[in-house]
Amino acid sequence: MPEFKTIRQTAATGLMSEHHLRLLVAQGRCPGIRSGNRFLVNVSALAELLDEESRKAVAQR
Repeated sequence: MPEFKTIRQTAATGLMSEHHLRLLVAQGRCPGIRSGNRFLVNVSALAELLDEESRKAVAQR
């Protein structure tokens, strides 16, 4: 079952800064759902996305 956290809680895990998370949400690139006026980040999907992006960056070098 996926783990959902608020942006602030996700930033506290150390994956990335709160500012960067908010930018991803604004761009529509952060996996998660809106619940009322909050955005809940799918933390495991975000970790997979970051891993995939880092692998692409290494492959392009």
